Amino acid sequence: MQHAVGSPLPPPHQPGHGPATGWSPAAHHPSGPPPGAAPGGPPPPAPGFAGAPGTAQHPHAPAPQHAGPGVPQHGAAPQPQHNHVPGAPVPPTPDTTGHIQLPPGGPVAMPSPPPGTAQADTGATTLAVLLIGPAGAGKTSVAKFWAEHRRVPTAHISLDDVREWVRSGFADPQSGWNDHSEAQYRLARRTCGFAARNFLANGISCILDDAVFPDRPVVGLGGWKRHVGPGLLPVVLLPGLEIVLERNAERSGNRRLTDEEVARIHGRMAGWYGSGLPIIDNSQLDVPATARVLDDVLARSIASPPKW
Repeated sequence: MQHAVGSPLPPPHQPGHGPATGWSPAAHHPSGPPPGAAPGGPPPPAPGFAGAPGTAQHPHAPAPQHAGPGVPQHGAAPQPQHNHVPGAPVPPTPDTTGHIQLPPGGPVAMPSPPPGTAQADTGATTLAVLLIGPAGAGKTSVAKFWAEHRRVPTAHISLDDVREWVRSGFADPQSGWNDHSEAQYRLARRTCGFAARNFLANGISCILDDAVFPDRPVVGLGGWKRHVGPGLLPVVLLPGLEIVLERNAERSGNRRLTDEEVARIHGRMAGWYGSGLPIIDNSQLDVPATARVLDDVLARSIASPPKW
């Protein structure tokens, strides 16, 4: 992620810092009949049908023949038969789905370790994972592969992708870290948190990725813990600098950084050593092998949650 590059450090977090404007949706529902509808009820039947008010029949016309219940008369459309109880909801038609109730998202709790000494089966456990690392560490590739190869439904949420949902007025941190770029970062992180909580509440695991710095509270772990919950499992990907430079050179657009920026970010990420968070050096690992190591690390984290 590029929110921390090429710009001075932001000031320490202050209460109330950043935009805090709220909004209140107000739905306006029309109270009158829909356009084109008659205000007094349904229109009268068209003339010419037997039995319609005000319609004369020939005096010698034969009486209408009734073939029995459920059989349409000649020239009349068949009418569906419903044994509807007054006051009961109308059953849906066969070509529609019902109203699916979704549990509301709440703070994600720590997954329970398996009983005894058995190791947690992370492939069959609903988890919330935060993959941390510098630009070029392979966070997105590993997160996608890990999510795609699990036995339970799993979503991948990339903070960089969510930040770039803003098309007009996008505040690129590479142009300088300021109030606008910080506000868009905070908004994207909160949006990712909302999504993760809703997915988890409905049985779908999540893996999020972000370049979280150990020495920068604005883009630190506290915001993730606040927006997702204490059950979020952070893991750091930290390959060697030469690997990160090589991967960065393959990028394009605003995702590609200068070598100086990559080196600076990588050096600051080294602060995670000694933090208590699990760290994976994937310098010599391909994506599938890194995903397997990630599963092992997560199993240990479930058995002994990191302090953060």
